[in-house]
Amino acid sequence: MSDNCLFCKIVRGEIPADKLYEDDEVLAFRDISPQAPLHFLVIPKKHISGPGTVGQEDEKLLGKVMRVGSEVAAKEGIKHYRQVFNNGEEAGQTVFHIHMHVLGGRSMNWPPG
Repeated sequence: MSDNCLFCKIVRGEIPADKLYEDDEVLAFRDISPQAPLHFLVIPKKHISGPGTVGQEDEKLLGKVMRVGSEVAAKEGIKHYRQVFNNGEEAGQTVFHIHMHVLGGRSMNWPPG
């Protein structure tokens, strides 16, 4: 884990979060600035700075992140949703700990904006 990473601090319990799921490897919690009626993040507890730095050894873990996102969305009553990873500042990544946004609860056209 990284000492200065916001999401690592959430994993360590130093910063509170509205948790939806947690196990030894993965954490899901509500986004503090939701962009849809349902908007939560799923992160691996292992610090990986972003999608561009995922190694072969992380493939199983990132598959679990995607599965947990789908399971939490279903538990929240959302059948149709978007799963989004941002890679880098110009793509909208603001916390450099890989995280998947899960957004749903309304129709969302693509591309956004």
